[in-house]
Amino acid sequence: MSRRTQTERSDTTTALLTGAAQRLFGGNGYAATSIDAVAAAAGVTKGAVYHHFDGKQALFRAVFVGELEEIAATLERVAFEESDSWSALRRGCRTFLEHCLDPGFRQIVLLDGPSVLGWETVREIEYGHTLRVLLDGMRLAHAEGLVADGNLPARAQLVFGALCEGGMLLARSADPAADLPEIAAEADRLLSSLLV
Repeated sequence: MSRRTQTERSDTTTALLTGAAQRLFGGNGYAATSIDAVAAAAGVTKGAVYHHFDGKQALFRAVFVGELEEIAATLERVAFEESDSWSALRRGCRTFLEHCLDPGFRQIVLLDGPSVLGWETVREIEYGHTLRVLLDGMRLAHAEGLVADGNLPARAQLVFGALCEGGMLLARSADPAADLPEIAAEADRLLSSLLV
């Protein structure tokens, strides 16, 4: 049996920390989650946390990025399953809103993300993940003659902003699952306004 390299051990510790932090930030929120609690949940020392991250905000950022990587991969997967780009766009928007029902995603991405990381950082991260997937889908639909000419990056950003607001409505709802169909229908009407 071969010994693990320092890089492998470091990657394992980082994964343990981000996994524990995701559970705690998602369940308790940023303010109620301490570095000590993350270290204990990960089974490492507090010093190990600071060895891998500059502090609680840096750890939260890593968790936030992980959440967006996960939803972007899901959106790409469901889009690939559809027969055409328009169906892929519609399903992707619905899938994003459905994902907002997940309590951990809501807490980390919608509720805590902007206040912990700042609006500019959140948008920068989103540009590389969820907004990128939406823009790619809109460009494909445009290339297929389904979406009207215009400034596609601006349109994608506006649609994405509306989806995020829909997510916030769900995040603050007393019964998000009951509100999802109406919010998803409104998002679909907004998306349909882009059709040629």
